[in-house]
Amino acid sequence: MSHGNARLTFHGRLLIVRRHLEGWKQAHLASAMGISRKCVKTWIDRYAEEGEDGLHDRSSRPHSCPRKTSAELEQRIIDLRQSERRGPAWIGAQLEVPPRTVSRFLARNGLPPLAALDPMSGELIRSSKATAVRYERKRPGELVHMDVKKLGRIPDGGGWRALGREATVAHKHKKGPIGFDYVHSLVDDFSRLAYSEILPDEKGTTCAGFLDRAVAYFAAHGIARIERLMTDNAFAYRYSLGEVCARHGIRQKFIRPHCPWQNGKVERLNRTLQTEWAYRQPFTSNDQRTEALAPWLEHYNTQRSHSALGGKPPTSRLQPT
Repeated sequence: MSHGNARLTFHGRLLIVRRHLEGWKQAHLASAMGISRKCVKTWIDRYAEEGEDGLHDRSSRPHSCPRKTSAELEQRIIDLRQSERRGPAWIGAQLEVPPRTVSRFLARNGLPPLAALDPMSGELIRSSKATAVRYERKRPGELVHMDVKKLGRIPDGGGWRALGREATVAHKHKKGPIGFDYVHSLVDDFSRLAYSEILPDEKGTTCAGFLDRAVAYFAAHGIARIERLMTDNAFAYRYSLGEVCARHGIRQKFIRPHCPWQNGKVERLNRTLQTEWAYRQPFTSNDQRTEALAPWLEHYNTQRSHSALGGKPPTSRLQPT
């Protein structure tokens, strides 16, 4: 395929040949097509030698590469990495090969970085930061995900996003800390229906109260019962949600420690909250940002297209209420 700035495609080259056969001079062809005379001559000569097949694009890969690293040396690099478990700089010095070449061969052969290996045995000990198999529950309420995102509060008059960094550097050490907002969120695994609140902390009683209100919100949108709740291993989640879960018949599940991607649907919601609500525009006060959450959440649930739902909003997977 021709590159984006190419003057000629196969059809343009064929037009040059046809006009040449009709008696056009090469200089006139070059002027009409906006190319050089040498380019015109190249395609005419190639047509004379190979016919129309010669007018197609060709790979720019060289026919030979005398300085290409041999397959034997590539295998020695792999063997040395597996036996010695050393980095590209050390291996390169041993084999007199640039470290960048060693890195390229290691990546090409799918060898994991040293940080993911046990230093004694060389076995892979760090799990992948992505779920091996993407899953999705079969009905609304079968599984919901819960998490908290901490955001710095906005000072009155606006922070650096509204005023610029230069305007805030001079006085940032003169004011007391303004603290954080805690955005509590619950998202349904099947429909992606989301509910969020901005609360002053992430203590157990606060999380329990939020879950109660979230259950009522889901019920008002057609999810009458939540069967399972997935959270991380935060203290507030482990020891403060039992009563609420028992009252609503919810079975609580916990992700593996240090594996936040297992709670990935609500983690992705947290990212969307940041990019499309919290940091989408500069706010001049914390209250202004807080007031903007509810309208954005309504837009998210009823209008915003979701790639996992085929471009439809979460409410498209719920029964009308």
